[in-house]
Amino acid sequence: MEIKSYQNQAELLVKEYLLADSVIPYTSVICGICACKMVYDLTQLFSNVYFKSYPGLSKLQRTEWSNRSISTFHAIFIAIMSLYFVFWSNLYSDHEYTGPITFRSSALSTFTLGVLHHLLSVAGIANPMLTGEGQVYTFMVLISESTTPGINLRWYLDTAGMKRSRAYLINGVVMFVAWLVARILLFMYLFYHIYLHYDQ
Repeated sequence: MEIKSYQNQAELLVKEYLLADSVIPYTSVICGICACKMVYDLTQLFSNVYFKSYPGLSKLQRTEWSNRSISTFHAIFIAIMSLYFVFWSNLYSDHEYTGPITFRSSALSTFTLGVLHHLLSVAGIANPMLTGEGQVYTFMVLISESTTPGINLRWYLDTAGMKRSRAYLINGVVMFVAWLVARILLFMYLFYHIYLHYDQ
């Protein structure tokens, strides 16, 4: 009962303050920037303690190491949220709501899109975030970010001198499967979904 009370209070705080309609885009961008800085700093602390090869890296390699942690953290976050919105949330369900699927959005979906990643995708993400249009297709494309952690892990293993390790081989196999699913099969589903909702 106590847990439910705390959960209700947390939901109220998020809904009434952090996700208030007029400040959602700004709040999400600020939270994204703060999260990036936090992940960058924590990566440096964590890596100094747990990776023997980290202190021996050049300053440029240590910077890239920490930047890749931001990329990995973002990819995991956005892939999980995108999978949730596309496949488990009722927001884009044809059975739950009426009206065009391309005009559906929620406070949480808009907040999620505020966590920006690639500079070139700013316009592609800003438009659905600010207008609320086409968010379902933005999330479908963002599921492809699930391949980024594997790419970054491969770089980490290579930089740490583990290119001949079993972990490197397993990572390669997992990357192949993830790439096939998230970057090829998913886009076939995306185009099929667009075809089904073309009139909208």
